[in-house]
Amino acid sequence: YDEYWKHLLQDSNMYREFLDRITINVSEFFRNPQRWEVLENHILPQLIKNKPEGLKVWSAACSTGEEPYSLAMVLSNYYSLDKVKILATDLDEQVLQKAREGLYSQERIKETSKHYLNKYFKVEGTLYRVDENIKRCVTFQKHNLLKDSFDKGFDLILCRNVMIYFTEDAKKTLYKKFYDALTYGGVLFVGSTEQIFDTGKLGFKSIATFFYQK
Repeated sequence: YDEYWKHLLQDSNMYREFLDRITINVSEFFRNPQRWEVLENHILPQLIKNKPEGLKVWSAACSTGEEPYSLAMVLSNYYSLDKVKILATDLDEQVLQKAREGLYSQERIKETSKHYLNKYFKVEGTLYRVDENIKRCVTFQKHNLLKDSFDKGFDLILCRNVMIYFTEDAKKTLYKKFYDALTYGGVLFVGSTEQIFDTGKLGFKSIATFFYQK
């Protein structure tokens, strides 16, 4: 183990391969569609009331980009696309590159409505490419949730299906950092296996299942 650790520190290619093997990059558009319905019909209308200029949004641990692109499509129902700006981050540079490309298999778009498919995707053989207007809404950046600092003033943060891989201490640290990164009244949207039980201690209020408000 000591020898392997030394190689990881010295060999950038081996380090990238190591990250690729230990990170799980399973995603799809509108994953857990019932939660997206809650977001669109109940959470977003509250958030946009006093935000005619647009929301400040962060998709953390965004993997290959399905989540932030899904969010951009939903926000297009409330704002013109020039007002939709989403920060999307992940630790893995390789998946970020795939996200920027915006090309997906049919399996990844199975939960996407015909409306969004017709409006925001171009069919290329057996694959689906995200429309350039949607791609321009999302800025992809490399970011380490455990080590890097967080920006402030977000109205909505999505961090879904990644916290389950962290220790309890790491989760508490991250929930505190997410809380501090939100504006007052901002909402954290977590994954379907990541319900927060000590919301009061953290300062959050549960406003729907898997949605927590500062």
